[in-house]
Amino acid sequence: MKRRTFLWATVGTVGALAGLAVGWAAWPVRQRLHRRDGENSTAQLFEPNAWVRIGADDTVTLYMPRAEMGQGTHTGLLMLLAEELDCEPAAVRIAAAPIDSVYNNLAAVVDGLPFRPDQQGLLRDATEHVVGRVVREFGVMMTGGSSSIRDLWQPLREAGAMARASLVQAAAKQWGVPAGECGVARGVISHASGRQLRFGEVVAAAGADLPIVDEYVLKTREQFTLIGQPLPRIDSREKVSGKAVFAADVHEPDMLYAEIQFAPQRDGQLQAWDDSAARGMPGVVELVQLPPLWGAAACVAVIADQRWHARRALDAQFPQWVAGPAGLFDQSLIQKTLATAIESTDAHVYRDTGNADSALSRAAAVVRADYEVPYLAHAAMEPVCCAVKYTGTAATVWAGVQVNDLARKAAAQALGLAEEQVTLVPTYLGGAFGRRLDNDFVAIAAALAAKVPGRLLQLQWRREDDMRYDFYRPAARVRLRGCLDAQGRIDAWQATSAGQSIVAQVMPRSFGMNAMGPDKTTVEGAFDQPYDIPNLQVAHQAVDLPVPVGFWRAVGHSYTAFFNECFIDELATVAQADPLAFRIAHLQKQPRHLKVLRFAAEKADWAGRPIETADGARVGRGLALHASFGSIVAVVAEVSLSPEGRPRVHRIVTAIDCGQVVNPALVTQQMESSIIYGLSAALYGQITFKDGAVEQGNFDTYPALRLADTPTIETWIMPNGEPPGGVGEPGLPPVAPAVANALAALTGRRNRRLPLIGA
Repeated sequence: MKRRTFLWATVGTVGALAGLAVGWAAWPVRQRLHRRDGENSTAQLFEPNAWVRIGADDTVTLYMPRAEMGQGTHTGLLMLLAEELDCEPAAVRIAAAPIDSVYNNLAAVVDGLPFRPDQQGLLRDATEHVVGRVVREFGVMMTGGSSSIRDLWQPLREAGAMARASLVQAAAKQWGVPAGECGVARGVISHASGRQLRFGEVVAAAGADLPIVDEYVLKTREQFTLIGQPLPRIDSREKVSGKAVFAADVHEPDMLYAEIQFAPQRDGQLQAWDDSAARGMPGVVELVQLPPLWGAAACVAVIADQRWHARRALDAQFPQWVAGPAGLFDQSLIQKTLATAIESTDAHVYRDTGNADSALSRAAAVVRADYEVPYLAHAAMEPVCCAVKYTGTAATVWAGVQVNDLARKAAAQALGLAEEQVTLVPTYLGGAFGRRLDNDFVAIAAALAAKVPGRLLQLQWRREDDMRYDFYRPAARVRLRGCLDAQGRIDAWQATSAGQSIVAQVMPRSFGMNAMGPDKTTVEGAFDQPYDIPNLQVAHQAVDLPVPVGFWRAVGHSYTAFFNECFIDELATVAQADPLAFRIAHLQKQPRHLKVLRFAAEKADWAGRPIETADGARVGRGLALHASFGSIVAVVAEVSLSPEGRPRVHRIVTAIDCGQVVNPALVTQQMESSIIYGLSAALYGQITFKDGAVEQGNFDTYPALRLADTPTIETWIMPNGEPPGGVGEPGLPPVAPAVANALAALTGRRNRRLPLIGA
């Protein structure tokens, strides 16, 4: 195996980026507070920065750059602003932020840098600094990577503190008293003399002369009154009442609907098209043929006055497709490619500590195991949907997306417009899990809208299209080898995995450029695993397969946790050690991980052996520990088998250390969500191919966990003084290995392939 070090690529990146950083030292320290076009204060409105507007009617508007897809992001971010502004959360309204670099997501990109937790120092600091500066200017307005709170923890608090200080200064000036003598609570400024002014009164009195104060003080954690409290979600009432606007809810008189039919194979081409019958059918306005756009397959479409009319006309057409260069491949090609790749001696080495090859060669016994995971679909409750109105010179797009500026770019390119001629109106998302980081559906809707200028057009994919033309979580395979020393501790660990690179596909289709260097997502959670192992080597062989892949909830962590935590259990079995004690022995240098693991085991009343329930059923217990997106999660699973041998998960106990907790209710909800989503994937999830086409099309062939099969879920939160970590994804990775380990404890048999049912 060639020993190429991962950080050489990083060093080169730092050198390249350093040139871009020249002269940027003069940027304002608080650059993320101000848009390029600046803010304006009037007699009725005060906009001290890019994030907040305060009206004379006491309303506070938060300009929101992140998508609400059910994770509670809008609630959490609102709390950050309201905390430092010292206003009632109910007074804050949400408005879509304009597309501007100030709203770019820095945390998600910096989090993706290829550093291990133990790699601290000048190189890391310099890289993160330079990359952060670059992203501020050239990044994207992205929601993903469990980064919304992490990214805006500081800017939104600073925005609120700046606005509060400015209002206090204006009130103090009006009263002729020092600003330091004034206090703020619940949107009211007060003085010891008894005088009071509401925020709106200050704005109305000062008008355009209201000062913008650049010096302010953030609250300490001891001063928090909102942060750390379980504030109810602000979007609940709208969603329960049906007032919430998703893309499918956008309507106007005389609007049109589109239905599409894709090529059966992703790279298929239209050979012939008999549309004669469809042209004369009721309500039909246009028949359209489209080439592949933004990674989508080629398609034909019908535009009609009703969705039913469009569907009937589409079914009356007879397009003839021919497979593209990829051909009619099936699962055998995928299996063969992955199996061959893990034999590679040219895999890219992401971590090489000690000498794993030497330690394994002299070991008395070597434990070997191959693990495998399938492709997975996103399968959000809301299939992708987009509405577009094109006037000929401009367009408005309504869509639930995760990257606002790329969605606008996709629409502009499809319409032949400049990006500034397209207005994006973000809507709620009915789930996403990474699917709406891609904008193929926006490009297709815009291309269709170009055929009917002046009329609103809505395109909603059918469930079958949403599932068969997804960008999938990559399939992956790993070969693991390990050995123990005389004391029963791990002496060497070697992992060689194989799978597709997500970044290698995303960069060309979304940014029009090739990826540079290795893709950290292929081994995240593996090359940076926390266990103390003297001889550790982690490598990955990128493979080329004709399957479109994309970011899926927890990305690489979603399968590396399964590989690592199951193999840890295998080594514990060889060492004749309790799985909990075995992990503890290898975590002595990781106090946060150790604390989370012990806490979860305590709350689960851990027993490293099967137990019996009151009705006599045997229940196996398994555990897993994994860190991702700035948080650490431990899971204990309790699993039994039906008389037919079908696994049943009864109880999940999980503990999370996500640093400073903004809203514990949201943390609990997200842990429950990620556990259920992770269980669906672990037990049932797989996308398979036959003749180059996806076999699954709906929840009958791609099942999700049902309520009757959902276990009791206990979530324990361990707050501390560290900056906030992510919560939307970290709960998912340890679920599959905890369940698999429980089954192994129960049956004595190790299942090294997902899904666990039907595997």
